[in-house]
Amino acid sequence: MGHAGFGQSGSDIVCAAISILVINTLNSIEELAREKIITESDEKEGCIECHFPDKINEKTKLFMDSLVMGLKGIEQNYGKKYFELIIKEV
Repeated sequence: MGHAGFGQSGSDIVCAAISILVINTLNSIEELAREKIITESDEKEGCIECHFPDKINEKTKLFMDSLVMGLKGIEQNYGKKYFELIIKEV
């Protein structure tokens, strides 16, 4: 939620890295894992939410694990000042 604040809007590499990881993961899940995803996004607020209406398959689990690994790397490299990963499973 929100923007990283690492750089100016449009040239913030932390925000760009997070965005590309998330968007690529969601696209991969839809196209390669053939999973149904419900997404909501608010670019102004810097928020993307995704919900899986059905039980997810093994490919989707792998893509999500890869996303978390990438996001943890960003958090470790740039610190929680710019990005903090919080995972909520419901």
